[in-house]
Amino acid sequence: MSIDLKKSVTEIAKDRTVVIDKLVKFSLTDMLLFWGTNEELAKRQKQLWLPILTWAQNDLQTKFKTTTELNVPTQDSHSGEKLKMFLETLTNKQLTGFYYAALNTRSVLLAAALIKGQINAKQAYEASCLEELWQAEKWGNDEAADCRRKSLLKELQEIETFIK
Repeated sequence: MSIDLKKSVTEIAKDRTVVIDKLVKFSLTDMLLFWGTNEELAKRQKQLWLPILTWAQNDLQTKFKTTTELNVPTQDSHSGEKLKMFLETLTNKQLTGFYYAALNTRSVLLAAALIKGQINAKQAYEASCLEELWQAEKWGNDEAADCRRKSLLKELQEIETFIK
């Protein structure tokens, strides 16, 4: 991993409030909120993403709105507040893992599920790369994209190990 997670804990701890606020804002554009219009892709998203959204709704008491459009859906401020409360309960080590998992997967919801043990690194990877993997099935693999995805999986595994 190019990031030294142990060293990053100190940096995250220094700017904890700023980091949490940025993650809450980032949640507004969480990739799990943007669903495809292709029936086959939407079916896969429902299989992998809906359980995470349902878990977040039940466990974190959030209700994020999804869309099939490019516009960012307007979210209820209650969800942001609940997410912020959840993030504030994390240790600095957990918040560091969360931060990098969210950036790598483009999803605070996947990061939350990973941190709380609802999913493992491989499941987070599969959910975050779902559309890319589906496209690769349809149009063939790209070597550079395959390499990047392998690196992502490795990083998520390192984060998972770090937070345990």
